[in-house]
Amino acid sequence: MEQPTPEPAAIQLEPRYYLRNFEKLCTVVVSQYRDVLTDAEQDFLSSFEGMESAQQCLYLRLASRVGPWFCLSKLKYEEIGAIEPVAHALVAAGLATWADELTVEDLQGLFTRPELANLFREHLAGTPVSSRKAALAEQIAELALPPAELFTLVSEATGDSFIAPLGGEVLALLELLFFGNRRQGLTDFLLSDLGVASYFPYRIDTEQRFFVSRAAVREYLACGEIADQHYQWQEIREPNALTLLAQQLLSVTFEYPSSARRWQRLCNRIARDLERTGQLTPALALYKRSQLHPARERSARVLEALHEWPAAIAVCEEILADAWCEDERAAALRMLPRLQRKAGRTATPRPRDRFNEQQLTVTSASGSVERDTAAELAREWSQVCYVENKLMCSLFGLAFWEEIFAAIPGAFHNPYQSVPTDMYEQGFSQRREDMLAQRLKHLASADLPAELASAYHRYKGYQCRWTHWRAIDEELVTTASHIIPAEHLLNIWQRMLFDPEENRRGFPDLIAFGEQPGQYQMIEVKGPGDTLQESQKRWLRFFATNNIPAFVAQVNWSDG
Repeated sequence: MEQPTPEPAAIQLEPRYYLRNFEKLCTVVVSQYRDVLTDAEQDFLSSFEGMESAQQCLYLRLASRVGPWFCLSKLKYEEIGAIEPVAHALVAAGLATWADELTVEDLQGLFTRPELANLFREHLAGTPVSSRKAALAEQIAELALPPAELFTLVSEATGDSFIAPLGGEVLALLELLFFGNRRQGLTDFLLSDLGVASYFPYRIDTEQRFFVSRAAVREYLACGEIADQHYQWQEIREPNALTLLAQQLLSVTFEYPSSARRWQRLCNRIARDLERTGQLTPALALYKRSQLHPARERSARVLEALHEWPAAIAVCEEILADAWCEDERAAALRMLPRLQRKAGRTATPRPRDRFNEQQLTVTSASGSVERDTAAELAREWSQVCYVENKLMCSLFGLAFWEEIFAAIPGAFHNPYQSVPTDMYEQGFSQRREDMLAQRLKHLASADLPAELASAYHRYKGYQCRWTHWRAIDEELVTTASHIIPAEHLLNIWQRMLFDPEENRRGFPDLIAFGEQPGQYQMIEVKGPGDTLQESQKRWLRFFATNNIPAFVAQVNWSDG
């Protein structure tokens, strides 16, 4: 059930808000990582600090835009005033440079299509000028003018100068040190300033840095460089380039916690692509370097493809003895009987799933099989909500909010995190074992409707990947917590805690509520030809074992 979110009141930012935000970032980074910064990087910061605020503002404006080059005449910022003298001061300070050469690609960023057509009108005389900017750029490239000549041509024709900020790699490093990842940047400050994203005031760990040394930063960036190359490979799909990437990755030794998980995810991704291109041996080598699911599962599948049945069986047995997650365990249970038969052994019997199913005839009205099924079931129930994973994950987030945002060493490194850094790691629950046990004990005897309603009011609007504020409201939280027995919710939450990453998905599409406590049903909707996913099967097995009401609605469309 989607609930509309009221439009927030307009927030007026101070004109130089971005400068204040950058100063906050620099203050934190210097206080925590001064020993990690090189002399050149510290000189950059000193140069920036020594500039007038107008110069600082222009630098940040340029550095935050897509460039690298900008037409001086097109730069207009009210909070800065006259741009030209400020730009010359930036260049004098070594934080910007003037162009003396330009490429065709640079021209595409500097000028609109009509402007380019006008600039090169004489050079393209007699040639039909393309109406598309990219095609026009190709026509200009065919002129084969050197970069210095291109610069002279457009500079003389426009009377303009072209400026580019320097030190972008230093800014990227500062953001990395502050946020601890390459995804976030100064935009996160802006979203917070505007009230678009509000973050819970958890305690930031200033004692335990995310990066322990410059070597840890280099290792993280090296991983990012290979990840970028892999992303580019996905565009071209050239097998030899993938092989070189795999060799590069296998030659690297990673040792710092700040990048270990990142390296292992990359091993898994590149190994999977090696599998798809038939390069099984290097794929297996990469999987063996990873301690993240699905490395062992995929290793077993590669060994099966290589007809190494005993080795594949050994991997499955290792998984079943100590599974990293439920998905891995389920995969091993599926594979093991097949592998045992191929090896000439007696296969371990695997129980067949027999889920509670109901055949429903539904009229297609909305274009969504889930919404049409909900409308059909609403004839029998007081309320039917289309929630998928959102309701149960939100209730989990509300129930364990303080534990999720607890001050665990290394969990929070900046004020803009929606979960701790280890939220989806295998050790999340182990690191919080005592506090989670206390919380579960408290919830088992608490008034859950009151507990969850109170949490809803305390935390509403704060960023948390578990709580889907647009999909839930107080009424839905109250209804769910009154009607779903506490025992059922506690059982569900304990399973989610065992493997937060995997068990946040796979919940049934719909939940139907009656009038009295205990009167509810979860419904997984399957239209004609749809099949259950493994995550959905695992939850349905769990529901059956714990007497939690759920069924699969096999939908057939009515003729009417």
